[in-house]
Amino acid sequence: MLKIDMHTHILPERLPRFADKFGYGDFIHLQPREDGAADMMKGDTYFRTIQPNCWDPDLRIGEYAENLTQVQVVCTIPVMFSYWAKGKDCLELSQFLNDDIAKLVEKHPKHYIGLGTIPMQDTDLAIQELRRLKEELNIPGIQIGSNINDLNLNEERFFPIFEACQELDLAIMVHPWNMMGMESMPKYWLPWLVGMPGETSRAMCSMIFGGIFERLPNLRVCFSHAGGSFFGTIGRIEHGYNCRPDLVAIDNDHNPRNYIGKFWVDCITHDAKALETILDYQGSKRVCLGSDYPFPLGDLEIGKFITEMGLPNEAVEDIFCNSTLEWLKLEKAAYLMD
Repeated sequence: MLKIDMHTHILPERLPRFADKFGYGDFIHLQPREDGAADMMKGDTYFRTIQPNCWDPDLRIGEYAENLTQVQVVCTIPVMFSYWAKGKDCLELSQFLNDDIAKLVEKHPKHYIGLGTIPMQDTDLAIQELRRLKEELNIPGIQIGSNINDLNLNEERFFPIFEACQELDLAIMVHPWNMMGMESMPKYWLPWLVGMPGETSRAMCSMIFGGIFERLPNLRVCFSHAGGSFFGTIGRIEHGYNCRPDLVAIDNDHNPRNYIGKFWVDCITHDAKALETILDYQGSKRVCLGSDYPFPLGDLEIGKFITEMGLPNEAVEDIFCNSTLEWLKLEKAAYLMD
């Protein structure tokens, strides 16, 4: 059975010193280590250590083969978004990352599918890069953050970007980042364990209540990390809509529950019962295989627990490949091995 992991992250092996080039900011650069790994540095501050599987395409293919997975959808690491930067500088960084992914896909077309990144803080430049992704690089979608410099995705300034994605037939993956409350709860890794699920739900509610899906019914959006806390709190979200429409339904008077099944989510729950609940809500055609590879909080056995849930083969095939292919509007035959 074809397996496509639609949520993985990658970086170029070498990054320019963008802070030196632009003359400001804590742009990420890589500091090689003697053990073959590299330290990601934000200016002079250590961010995280990454292993060669964060940039080595052949190593990644081998590790995926161990999990009977053939195809990886690759996108940058969210810290690279750099939405805080000047728009033109973020565009240059985005183009560097997008070109690297496009070259990877061109070299390994059966193993990799790319998602681009764009300067969301500058609407015109973001749309410019969307067109280049579609028309020059043949990349089928983008990854964006769950907020843009603490602005929610329903802000009107972002609507032309979503409108362009629908026009260009580009899919969107929304990834949590810049988590709310991050500075007030640094202990116990709480931003990643508590903030990330809330951040994903924040993005989902912002797009639903902001009427994005109502205004752009053909927009194809996948929310990562299994929709975060959204499905566990949908009753509360709906109740808020019903009891305080004066606060909640001011931009969209449609029940938020109506949008379930109209977007995609990945399967990264780490828990079979949680995934069963999401499948009950979404149906298998709106749940995609994802792992968050190569990071330790991901599902690094790549869907193993799904094969142990007793799901019908049709549902497993939907999760493993069909849902992702529909989200990205790609043909299965292009990824079947000869």
